[in-house]
Amino acid sequence: MTPSPIAPPLLDIIQSATEPIITIDEHQRIVMFNPAAERVFLCQARQAIGASLDILIPVRFRAVHAKHVSRFKDTGVSDRQMGLGAPLWGLRSNGEEFPMEASISQTRTDAGVFLSIFLRDITERQRIDQALRASRDELTRLSNALLHVREQEKKHIARELHDDLGQSLTALTMELAQLEAGLAPEDIGARERVRAMRRVIKATFASLRRIASDLRPVMLDDLGLAAAVEWLVANFVSRYGIDTHADIRMGPAEPSKRVATTLFRVVQEALTNIAKHAQATQVRVQLSCDQTHCKLTVQDNGVGATPESLTKKLPLSLGLQGIRERVRLLNGEVTINTRKKGGFRLHADVPAQHPESPWEES
Repeated sequence: MTPSPIAPPLLDIIQSATEPIITIDEHQRIVMFNPAAERVFLCQARQAIGASLDILIPVRFRAVHAKHVSRFKDTGVSDRQMGLGAPLWGLRSNGEEFPMEASISQTRTDAGVFLSIFLRDITERQRIDQALRASRDELTRLSNALLHVREQEKKHIARELHDDLGQSLTALTMELAQLEAGLAPEDIGARERVRAMRRVIKATFASLRRIASDLRPVMLDDLGLAAAVEWLVANFVSRYGIDTHADIRMGPAEPSKRVATTLFRVVQEALTNIAKHAQATQVRVQLSCDQTHCKLTVQDNGVGATPESLTKKLPLSLGLQGIRERVRLLNGEVTINTRKKGGFRLHADVPAQHPESPWEES
């Protein structure tokens, strides 16, 4: 049996280690097998020592692993470090395969070259990772469903406002016209009251159109993303008086409905944040779409904010988090840069076409 290359004091440390440590000789025969390795591989040291390392490796991986170990013996260079790269697979004595991480070190002695392999069983970690991925997938599906329900509800409320309240206001206008026609010419006071009521109805019509458009602009469904964003910018300028330039370049194909809605909401949220927090005098909105991608940039020359202060401004941070979530659900990327007295800049890059979820087909 090949003697152990490990000095007695170090051997005691290895024997008490909580992670498996295996030492092999230049022929890839096991010469040291610590108790942690016994527990993980369900194999006694007396059975492992002297055997080929292959007994611990599934058959389909043995050739590749043997080449890797041989290359490391010759060069002293390994492309595998603990925690990096894809997991290796070990084989327990009962035939069960399990994932593990490994790193390797080399020792040269008068007796030859020995390689020590440090292992970590990551079965439980992979189980937790799989559970987390399943949970994230479920949360993604829930976020998609909630966003769709929210958009559908906004669409429904906007339609109800336009149809029901709009018809009621139109009926009131007609009733006032009939009332005014029946007034005597000398009844100046009544005529003035009718005119005042007309002004109130007109203002209510304007508020109704604004609220309905904020909820779900009809042009987003009828005329497309470019027209909707242009309307959004024009409405922002008229409402807040901030100099805003829009540069919109659309390709021949319109983005999918879901992408268009997301980009519209991102612009809407960004402009709302600018109006509330930025104290900006200039804003620039750039939107370009081709057959594969849509790119959006919104930036201002406002007061900006430090990343730390964003966490203290709860409505602002929640709005930005909502933007990130919307873009993430499209498999897109978003970067938000802001610094004190350095303005605000948001850039989003999303696929132009995205498969609609089953609940979004209607």
